[in-house]
Amino acid sequence: MGDWGFLSSLLDKVQSHSTVIGKIWMSVLFLFRIMVLGAGAENVWGDEQSGFTCNTQQPGCENVCYDWTFPISHIRFWVMQIIFVSTPTLVYLGHAMHVIHQENKLREQLASPGDTRQLKVPKYTNEKGKVKIKGNLLGSYLTQLVFKIIIESAFIVGQYYLYGFVMVPMFPCSRKPCPFTVECYMSRPTEKTIFIIFMLVVACVSLFLNVIEVFYLICSRVRSRSRQRNHKFITKDPSIMSAPIWPSAEETLRQNKMNMEFESGQSVGGSLDGANEEKRHLSGH
Repeated sequence: MGDWGFLSSLLDKVQSHSTVIGKIWMSVLFLFRIMVLGAGAENVWGDEQSGFTCNTQQPGCENVCYDWTFPISHIRFWVMQIIFVSTPTLVYLGHAMHVIHQENKLREQLASPGDTRQLKVPKYTNEKGKVKIKGNLLGSYLTQLVFKIIIESAFIVGQYYLYGFVMVPMFPCSRKPCPFTVECYMSRPTEKTIFIIFMLVVACVSLFLNVIEVFYLICSRVRSRSRQRNHKFITKDPSIMSAPIWPSAEETLRQNKMNMEFESGQSVGGSLDGANEEKRHLSGH
């Protein structure tokens, strides 16, 4: 079936530049697709063509019926599925590695002596090289997720139209050069059906994880924007609320006039009260 080591080493690098859900998807790809396909598929489908027999001695009839029943081998179909589904992830890895390389060069320029006022500050990676999925990287990550969803769905639908999901023991075939409708039989149909259903379930789980990751990234982005908006609003409001509100000139003059009238009324009232009190004292004497 081939060596998966090169593809596995490339996909392993993506884990450090992915979300938690992306790491789970990668684990499902390694454990339940690549390893299972390499360990068990060859044993199940190793005798696929040799175990396919038809009840006729017509030369070429058996080969034609096998080609009509299985346009492509299940193993080769799943290998193509894994390669095509992994390709968008590898494209994102190339973009992420390019960003890391550019920002490492930028850090070297910032650390070197000289005028650094014209240089930008790295925003996608930190000093340890960890990638922050935002901006252009977020767009690249979402794009590769959308492509993986489309490719995965296309392969699931394609498998249904090519073979179906259940292997029946007997296939009627009337293709030329068969002299009549012959009956062809395949080996171990139940075991192959179980294997097909297992691979289908794993593909559906991978598809579900991709959809969940898209919603997770979109919700995280919306939550981050709303948090930034609220932070700006909170930082602006205290300065507005704590700023002193100075009265206008007309209000100042009006308030001063009211204070003077109030003070003059208190002084007149006090003097009249004192005169009346003195008058009472004199009349008493």
